[in-house]
Amino acid sequence: MRQRHHSASPYEKRYGFSRAIRVGSRILVAGTAPIGTDGKTVAGDAFEQGRRCFEIAQQSIDALGGTAADVVRTRIYLCDPTDADAVGRAHAEAFGEAAPVATMVVVQALLDPAWRVEIEVEAIATA
Repeated sequence: MRQRHHSASPYEKRYGFSRAIRVGSRILVAGTAPIGTDGKTVAGDAFEQGRRCFEIAQQSIDALGGTAADVVRTRIYLCDPTDADAVGRAHAEAFGEAAPVATMVVVQALLDPAWRVEIEVEAIATA
């Protein structure tokens, strides 16, 4: 059985995807950009945008019965390698206790040029 969760992202309906899906104990959170509850990009530096991405991901994990302690993998996409430390600090704030495996890569661009970061998260729910 699949459980789905949606966020305020305007892209979900337009592009036909869910923010997160739970199948069994596995929770997969789609690439998450710094979108505010108003559907617009959150202003701020890489730390604030990263923090917002992790907040959205955590809301989805919570909604599907997981916790931050269940996070096992993160993938972080940056356009500017100098943002790595700032987003890394936001990662530690969000999931430092879980210490998931993590990948951080620099890409040429993200969908919206105002985005400094986009993040994917995977969890294995223990409950």
